[in-house]
Amino acid sequence: MAEYRRILLDGYPTITERDGDNLVANDGRVVAIADAVHLAPTTPSKIICVHLNYRSRVEEFMTKLPAAPTYFHKPVSALSAHNSGIVRPERCNWLNYEGEIAIIIGRTCRNVSPEEVGGYIAGYSVSNDYGLHDFRDTDSGSMLRVKGSDTLCPVGPALITDWDYHNKRITTSVNGTIVQDANTDEMEWDMHYLVADIARSITLEPGDILLSGTPANSRPVQPGDLVEVEVEGLGKLSNTIVVGPTPIRDDVGAQPTESEEVISTAMGGDWEFRGIRSPQGPGAKHYASKLDDE
Repeated sequence: MAEYRRILLDGYPTITERDGDNLVANDGRVVAIADAVHLAPTTPSKIICVHLNYRSRVEEFMTKLPAAPTYFHKPVSALSAHNSGIVRPERCNWLNYEGEIAIIIGRTCRNVSPEEVGGYIAGYSVSNDYGLHDFRDTDSGSMLRVKGSDTLCPVGPALITDWDYHNKRITTSVNGTIVQDANTDEMEWDMHYLVADIARSITLEPGDILLSGTPANSRPVQPGDLVEVEVEGLGKLSNTIVVGPTPIRDDVGAQPTESEEVISTAMGGDWEFRGIRSPQGPGAKHYASKLDDE
């Protein structure tokens, strides 16, 4: 395994390799990890995310998995990095963390089998698939603003090559308290399957990112919170929630809402997967009534 980090070095994006507590550029320049200004480890042409994959998430929503994975798309402008601020715009209240593992493509990939996929993956990284649920009522299922608003896709701190994704722990912590705790063996569809599935009809290019799903207990965070996602063998991604510099404009477009759907989804209710849930799924009003206890 090797660890590569993309940083700003003398003001220029530079790929470095880790050597102990230092990062070393190809030209020999050295910077301490603690002093490095991190960038996302890749510059993708596309970011594709799976909706539902971890068993604990399925059980939380009292639903069932579809016959095959379903996906959504984050714009590349949502990409951010280790130690960057995650913006919760003013007039929005329902920003949720979702700790995930990022698959980073290394070679042009189209129409390959799951058994062949390993040769097309550059490596893996840690990600956090933040969701701004205030726009869930107005995105009509596209997830464009919910998952694609600026800064809502931090990836890092590194790209790790030759990482074995089997039986690895993944946790998310808020201000030092673990709030998500799972194992990659809970995934219904593994990393290679997801890549092969997408590449049946969409060409994946070097640098592209696939996010592989989140475990149970995605919940809202507040400005000032430190959110850290740690994956065994991949490192720890740290970000702080900040208030947006400007509020969501109220003179154009649909506005943030706090409907039953918004609150239920943010608090772990059944709205997000209501189309495929079982009839026993918990209701939004149940979760709305618990807000004061959170």
